[in-house]
Amino acid sequence: MNQKIAILDLGSNSIRTTITEYDSNGEFQVLARRQEMVRISQGMGQKQLLRPEAINRTLGVLAQFKAEYAKYQPLKIIAVATAAVRQARNQAVFLTQFEELMGFPLRVITGIEEAEYDYYGVISTLAPENGLILDTGGASTEIVLVKNAQMKERISLPFGAVNITENYLQGDPPTAASVFKACASLANTLNNLSWLKSAKNFPIIAIGGSNRTLAKIRKNELNQTELPIHGFHLNREVADDIIYQLLSKNESERQNIKGLAKDRSGIIIGGLIPLRLIMQIIDCEQIIFSQSGVREGILFQEIKNQTQNEIHTFDPEKLTLE
Repeated sequence: MNQKIAILDLGSNSIRTTITEYDSNGEFQVLARRQEMVRISQGMGQKQLLRPEAINRTLGVLAQFKAEYAKYQPLKIIAVATAAVRQARNQAVFLTQFEELMGFPLRVITGIEEAEYDYYGVISTLAPENGLILDTGGASTEIVLVKNAQMKERISLPFGAVNITENYLQGDPPTAASVFKACASLANTLNNLSWLKSAKNFPIIAIGGSNRTLAKIRKNELNQTELPIHGFHLNREVADDIIYQLLSKNESERQNIKGLAKDRSGIIIGGLIPLRLIMQIIDCEQIIFSQSGVREGILFQEIKNQTQNEIHTFDPEKLTLE
């Protein structure tokens, strides 16, 4: 008998869900998918508190997701939250509100779990021999070192597009001094990862909305918007050109760049700083973009556990949102 499962991923920027049906052989198809920008991490600041307005935005969208889930019963739902809820001092209050609304619990995964799910999502779809997986979210960045197709190191760092923007970047466009301050602070953290340099010349496998925006902008420049994001390659020179273009424009001007979502225009510079720094540290010349990350990693592990069948390859264009 076929089973239906929904994965709900409450990130610092967006809520994403995918409803999937699978059989005993591990074959599956997507029934529904949705992504909404709620930016639950907005305004957390140094006090690390989820703001009431951000919580209300999030609960409003979750109510819509709940109505969608009702159409697919019986349905197993796995709901996870990442950095913003993980870091929040008022986490318990929000978790209670979530369960009262949705009728099932929200599991706060650790940063290490998040990095490992990223690995499972990537290794099942791109199957890299060597690479550095980089998932830049709203309030955290996960890095996974892959050598000989095996996960060798992984870490989660407490900075992402939203908190880098809020904590460092000043002015519109951001001043050179504030960008330098952000880069210096993050570089100090990254340079303390001794194993990072062992990824020298490895491609970066980029996950997350900020990183994928680079690919979307480039596809528009090439007038090749039909090309899939998953597996799209970008060299360092082109990536730098796009980043410098973003740095030179204010938020209003950035909103006119094709491929850059308007609701991401205010945080895109902060969201690309980790990628740019790591490219420099490991002397990376090639970025490979992945649409498969945490949500897919959770799904693949669940299917494997239920069917004892591995997910080796699939078409992520049928599974994920850009």
